[in-house]
Amino acid sequence: MKIKERSEYASKPKPMTAAPEDMIIDAVNRMSEKNYGAVVIVDGAQQVLGMVTERDIMKRVVNAGVNPDTTPLREIMTSDVRVAREDDNLLEWLRMMSNERFRRLPVVDEDGKLVSIMTQGDFVSYTWPDLMNQAMTFARSTVSTNYPIFLILGAGFLYTIIIAAAVVAAF
Repeated sequence: MKIKERSEYASKPKPMTAAPEDMIIDAVNRMSEKNYGAVVIVDGAQQVLGMVTERDIMKRVVNAGVNPDTTPLREIMTSDVRVAREDDNLLEWLRMMSNERFRRLPVVDEDGKLVSIMTQGDFVSYTWPDLMNQAMTFARSTVSTNYPIFLILGAGFLYTIIIAAAVVAAF
């Protein structure tokens, strides 16, 4: 399934953007006000140049003692940001994000202009019904083929509870 084919994709709010020369404090204030976890750094044509996340701010500003009032975002942004196209396969990106340990994925149109940002949580919630269906199918096939084992284990568990109750009642 393509990213843009998800019904939720169309209803996502626009990503928060900033210019590389904007001061860190301005981005932090906007992120806090709107409850955003990241700001995408773009040029005048809305092409992605980088990204600054809450974690970047903690590590590269707070922990490093950088002055957010006088430091531009370009000095702390992550420049090598992975960018998806709207026509890309949703599950391939979920796999990539999981394997490469990043949580936010800017999405661009055919001209490379930023149109959205997807998070790992978005992808998981979009694929959750499929994952649940696969788990139920697996459980049904496992239990039905191994029914005698589950019956023996269940009986053993029940026997243990009865004996434990009898011992407690005897005292």
